[in-house]
Amino acid sequence: MKKVYLFQLNKDFKMFLSAFLLVIMTGVIFGLLFLYETTEFNKNYTSERLIVEQDLIEEDFGINESKSKSTGELLMTTHNHIIGFGFIFFLVGGIFYFNSIVTGAWKMFLIIEPLLSTIISFGSMWVVRFYGSDWIYLTIFSAILMYSSLFIMIIILLIELNLKSSS
Repeated sequence: MKKVYLFQLNKDFKMFLSAFLLVIMTGVIFGLLFLYETTEFNKNYTSERLIVEQDLIEEDFGINESKSKSTGELLMTTHNHIIGFGFIFFLVGGIFYFNSIVTGAWKMFLIIEPLLSTIISFGSMWVVRFYGSDWIYLTIFSAILMYSSLFIMIIILLIELNLKSSS
């Protein structure tokens, strides 16, 4: 069976895939902006959000004075991100499989790595919560790998879909 590459697809489908990838990339960038807004990408602020339970001030009508996540919020964050990222990385990785620019071991690394880093990143948040803030480096390292792999795949895909010719 002959392998089909992305650059060989018709113009309309390449435009559709490009638009999808741009939407995913935009959504992830906004997620990173939210992460910066809540943690300033600071390891101390990040681990603080994971370790300290919420403090409610009754005289202020139960307003959350702490920026930390409750166990319920951490469960919901973990659940939503693992499922959501799983779908995102499955779809982007599935498209990336048909690229002609990156092949072999690097292709498989970029496809599988974000899936593994999703589990490590969000699982390590629980380790930080219950075993200490020194584990935040695992969260940071796996998140950097995860986001880097995603952006590398999307950039390569956009190059192949929009700049590589089938002639």
